Amino acid sequence: MDTKIKVPQALKAKVMLWTDVSYHDMEEIDKMQSTPDLKSALCSVLGVDLPEPKRGVLLELYVQTVLFCRERSFKKEQTSALLSIIKSVHEANIETPLNNIEQCFNYCKELLLCHSVRRPPFSINLFSSEEVNCILKYIHNSYVRHYKLYKYIFTPQVKLDLSLTYSGIPDQPAMEDSSAPDVENVMEKEAEAVPKTDSSPQTQEASIAESEGATLGSKSELKALIEKEVREQMMHVSGQLDQRMKEITDKHKSALNSPQPNHKAKK
Repeated sequence: MDTKIKVPQALKAKVMLWTDVSYHDMEEIDKMQSTPDLKSALCSVLGVDLPEPKRGVLLELYVQTVLFCRERSFKKEQTSALLSIIKSVHEANIETPLNNIEQCFNYCKELLLCHSVRRPPFSINLFSSEEVNCILKYIHNSYVRHYKLYKYIFTPQVKLDLSLTYSGIPDQPAMEDSSAPDVENVMEKEAEAVPKTDSSPQTQEASIAESEGATLGSKSELKALIEKEVREQMMHVSGQLDQRMKEITDKHKSALNSPQPNHKAKK
């Protein structure tokens, strides 16, 4: 299994007229009126071969896009291009489990720009300025707002496997029967170093147990302090990420609510 995670990167937009859905495919899609028939046609045309629930979620996205185009009375070429735009934005989103909402939103705007300004062969005036604003709001409400949900469903979860190594602290030896002679030798050596005032076996065992208990206690306290510090740092980073996601969402909302400049075709 490939464990490499792709880093989010900027994507280059291009014209997508009849890229995924041909004119003949659009004729077949326009014949479908019921939702099950429309899902079946889109599944065949766009080659959706995924297990549930991925299959159902993706087909629902495409079906809603076709219904949106019908409400706006879009032409066949406009519906075909918008389906390819939705498909490309979705593929850009799920190519990495990392946060790439800003790259996806910029990619979406560049794709719409490629289909709203006449500048062959780089762009065509397939959508008007009013239609572009309407499409941008639709994509934001139907996909960008549920960006995390689509990423959760279609991308593998990334988990942090954190292991701590304490330098300067030796590992605790396993308690085995074969280590009994070593303990006796240690006890005998310490017994020789202890003054002869009290050489009873009970006193020697108590001293060794007290020394080992103090060492283990200091180790456990150190580990607890380090683990507490790591947890606090992870919570801090998580809070920063949530704040960044909120700022990006607010930025996108303000961009949608602001008036868009009209694109004039170049002669």
